[in-house]
Amino acid sequence: MGDHITARFESDRAYITLNRPGKHNGLTLEMLRDLVAAARKVAEHKETRVVIVSGNGPSFSSGLDIAAATRDPLAIVREFLPRPWRGTNTFQEACWAWRRLDVPVIAAVHGRCFGGGLQLALAADFRIAAPSAEFSVMEAAHGLIPDMSGAASLSQLIGIDQALLLTMTADPVDAAHARKIGLITDIADDPQAAAEILADRITARDPRAVAAAKRLFDRSWQRNSRATFAAERAAQVPLLLRKALTGS
Repeated sequence: MGDHITARFESDRAYITLNRPGKHNGLTLEMLRDLVAAARKVAEHKETRVVIVSGNGPSFSSGLDIAAATRDPLAIVREFLPRPWRGTNTFQEACWAWRRLDVPVIAAVHGRCFGGGLQLALAADFRIAAPSAEFSVMEAAHGLIPDMSGAASLSQLIGIDQALLLTMTADPVDAAHARKIGLITDIADDPQAAAEILADRITARDPRAVAAAKRLFDRSWQRNSRATFAAERAAQVPLLLRKALTGS
């Protein structure tokens, strides 16, 4: 993996850190690929029982770094194509790979949690946020829609009216509002410390039961996520083409 995604293993925990602080952890194509690789690495590390995902610097993540990503249009096309055996492309798998893990994933969120960064946090099983954290389905501000598994995770967490409101306006909301509508799990002055406490509570239980619970709830709650991923891509393609052809 590159320098902008770090994976650290300590005892029964895996710590995944977004490490591009000067850009508020804006996501590049390389970082998306590295997130997929990091999830695979966690799956292979059999001692891991909980994953904590966080961001280094002032923010969890400000979302996809569009300027960096669009420097190589052919790379975007390649990463946009779905993997037939997964039903996701790289943008979607960078987030949904964490949902596929048998161990619980906790996102410790502070600062900005926008766009693709929010979709990554939503793919975690739990989200603990600082009181000052801000959340935004930012894609509409760029004439796009959330297409990194956000439609699937939003449909599991909040009502359709709130999901549409966030997506159509791209307005940022604070942690208190995010918790009220079910976007996040809890608020804590120190999200990282709170994530560790939650991890302690989870690891006190039988790991087989924890894994079974995650699989059971994911399968019973999901609304055909594979079809949702295909619908995300189909809706995004004409928007991307218009931006590519007209620049607006």
